[in-house]
Amino acid sequence: MPPQPLQQPQQPTGHSASTTERGAFCLAVCSCGWAGPARRSRDLARKDAARHTAG
Repeated sequence: MPPQPLQQPQQPTGHSASTTERGAFCLAVCSCGWAGPARRSRDLARKDAARHTAG
């Protein structure tokens, strides 16, 4: 019997990332508890959030 293909894990329901500001810094946060590094650039924080939700 051939091996079964591996399935990608499903993201939990309600998994969503956004950005928040703390003083002069912006960081990406997610409903799963993940938080990205503090950035001075909002654009970089948004990219961190997009990378996190992409997998």
